[in-house]
Amino acid sequence: MLIRDFIQLTTGSITAQRMRSFLTGLGIAVGIAAVVLLTSIGEGLNRFVVSEFTQFGTNLIGINPGRVTTMGTPLGILGSVRLLTLGDVEALRRVPHVKAVIPWIWGNAEVEGGRKRRRTTIYGVGPEMPDVLRIKVSAGRFLPADDPDAPRAFAVLGSKMRRELFSTANPLGQRIRIGGDRFRVIGTMESKGQILGFDMDDTVYIPTVRGLELFNREGLMEIDVLYSEGASVDEVVAGIRRMLMARHGQEDFTITTQQQMLDVLGSVLDVLTIAVGALGGISLLVGCVGILTVMTIAVNERTAEIGLLRALGATRIQVLILFLGEAVVLAVIGGLAGMALGAGGAQLIHFFVPALPVHTPWFYVFLAEILAAAIGLLAGVLPARQAARLDPVEALREE
Repeated sequence: MLIRDFIQLTTGSITAQRMRSFLTGLGIAVGIAAVVLLTSIGEGLNRFVVSEFTQFGTNLIGINPGRVTTMGTPLGILGSVRLLTLGDVEALRRVPHVKAVIPWIWGNAEVEGGRKRRRTTIYGVGPEMPDVLRIKVSAGRFLPADDPDAPRAFAVLGSKMRRELFSTANPLGQRIRIGGDRFRVIGTMESKGQILGFDMDDTVYIPTVRGLELFNREGLMEIDVLYSEGASVDEVVAGIRRMLMARHGQEDFTITTQQQMLDVLGSVLDVLTIAVGALGGISLLVGCVGILTVMTIAVNERTAEIGLLRALGATRIQVLILFLGEAVVLAVIGGLAGMALGAGGAQLIHFFVPALPVHTPWFYVFLAEILAAAIGLLAGVLPARQAARLDPVEALREE
């Protein structure tokens, strides 16, 4: 059998039953489209999360009060014996390889300024915060390095807060009131947008001690440590643990590195990937059954044709390859259509919902197309073997 004859026989049988071939390919197309679409969303979320966590650099360590296992609670803050304090912050600066330490306290309060009022998030932070988190000051300056226990009542506005309170007027030097306390604005920040759901523009930054007084808290909610690039994170973590245990007498705190955060999020995304594969696998299984059914029907309908081919000299192997080729062609065409539907659907979703990150991993798309061809090959094996084993004389007797 010539290659030209093989192509004509394969494509001719597909075009002769257009509707049946379309429905068969549709089953594969839906499965491949589901895999491509859901994988694009999953990969987009993965890249989004990684970019959010690494935009501050990869050499940050977070410290929270309480141990994860303390009192059997998820955060363990209620079981903490000793709170994190500004004394801990100053002590951590002496740990080897530590470049900067930021104390954190936050809460919600009403801000009044420029004859306007607005309730927003207030962050009590240290003066090194812009350098550590890579946030720039657009006008004025950030909080100065005052006495940590008695800082001046200065405030720095996020870009959105500046617009809401002062519109186009210059806020520098103006007085604002936060929860009953008066602060003087000494700077405004450049727009940073949202970071993991937190709007960094709609906020006000004040000294940490002022934040503790404002929210009537005795301890810090978090301490962030920036260490030197190239330093061993395990060594830095060990130094932090030794320092805090010497001060607290026990390990009543939780140390979290950025890699640990990414590992936790990675495990969540892995579950999402498994769910995506399961959904796509169900659709592909339906397509596989469709190809198996159609090819079995085709063998029964074309028994006489098979007998004629055998009578004209076609071998069993050639008949087997002919039917396998037909199944693979159906699967490949369905796979190509599914690729186009999945990639196009992902871009369409991103167009209408820009906040939802999507990224189509073309390597996995290529693997999906190979999978479609493999499904066609596997689904066509049984019908093709049935066709190849037909006795040519008995086959020619069929109507």
